[in-house]
Amino acid sequence: MDFIKKSKLRVRITFILLIITLVVAFLFCIGFGSVKIGIKEVVEILFNKNNIDNTYSTIIWNIRFPRALAAVLGGCALATAGLLLQIFFKNPIVEPYVLGISSGSTLAVALIMLGGFSLGFKSISALTMFLAAFCGSLIVMVIVIIFARKVKSVVTLLVIGLMTGYICSGVTNILTVFADKEKIQGFTIWTMGSYSGFTWEQVRVLCIIAIPTLILSLFLVKPLNAFLLGEEYAKSMGVNIKFFRVSIVTIASLLAAGVTAFAGPIGFIGLAVPQISRLVFRTSDNKILVPGTILLGGIVSSLCDLISRTILSPMELPISSITAFIGAPIVITLILRRKTSI
Repeated sequence: MDFIKKSKLRVRITFILLIITLVVAFLFCIGFGSVKIGIKEVVEILFNKNNIDNTYSTIIWNIRFPRALAAVLGGCALATAGLLLQIFFKNPIVEPYVLGISSGSTLAVALIMLGGFSLGFKSISALTMFLAAFCGSLIVMVIVIIFARKVKSVVTLLVIGLMTGYICSGVTNILTVFADKEKIQGFTIWTMGSYSGFTWEQVRVLCIIAIPTLILSLFLVKPLNAFLLGEEYAKSMGVNIKFFRVSIVTIASLLAAGVTAFAGPIGFIGLAVPQISRLVFRTSDNKILVPGTILLGGIVSSLCDLISRTILSPMELPISSITAFIGAPIVITLILRRKTSI
C-alpha cells in the first residue's frame, strides 16, 4: 500500500512539475528573440495589454504569442498522434512521419500551393490548407490500415507506410518541377517545418482542431489500456474494435494534419515524446501516459522552437533539424535496447 501511495504521489508531483515547466517554457518563448523582453514585462503585457509600451505589446500579441501558442498546441498534437499510433500498431518507433501520414499531408498541401487546386474555395485560407492536409493524411492512413488487415508483420507494415510516403514525396517533387519559382520558394520554406509567421486565424483553426481532438483522446484511455492486452481481451471488456480503430485513425490524422497544414512536416516529436513520457512516468498506463504525453509534447516543441530561433539569431533554423537532434538518439537507444528481440 505504501508503494502504491508513493507511486501516486510521484505521478502527481511529476504532473505539477510538467505544468510549471510548460508555463515557464511558454513565457520564455514569448520573451526571447531578436528583441529580448523580460519575463516580468511579458506577464504584465499579457495581463495588462492596454497599459504597456506599444512596441513590446505589438511584438508579443502579433508575433510571439500566436507562435508560442502554435508551438505548444503543435507539440501536444504530434506527440499524442504518435502515442496513439504506437499503441495501435504495437510498435514504439511508429509516428505520423514514419507511416507516411505527414507525407500525405504534404502532398495535399503541395496540390494547393503548387498545383493551384483550390478545392472549390475562391482563396487559400487556413481552413482550406487544413482540409487539404487532413484529406491527404487520412487517405494515407486508410491505405496503411487496409494493408494492416492483410499483413501480420509490423516491420512489413512500416515498410508499406514508408513506401507510401515516398510515393507522395515523388508526386510532390514532380509538382515542384512544374511550379512557378515564387511558389517553389514559399513551399520549400514551408517543408522545412517552422512555427514562424503563425497568424491568429491559423491559431484559431489549430485550436478548433487540436483542443477538442486532444480531449477526445483522453476519453480513449480505457479502450487503449484494454487494447494493450490484445484485441480479444479488448472485445471481452466491451470495446467496439471497429469503432476504436476508426477513432484512432481519425484522431491521429486530425492531429497530424492540423499541425502539418500550417507548420509544415515536423518529424520526431511524435516518435520521441511518447518514449520520453514512458521513461518519465515509468508506466504503460494510458490514464497517465496520454495526459503526460500531451504536456511533454508542448514542452519539447516549445523548447525546440525557442532553440531554432535563438541559437543562431538572427538566423532561424528549421525546427525539424532541432527535433532530429533530440529524436534520433532516442530512436537509436530504443533499437539498441530491443536488439535482443529483433
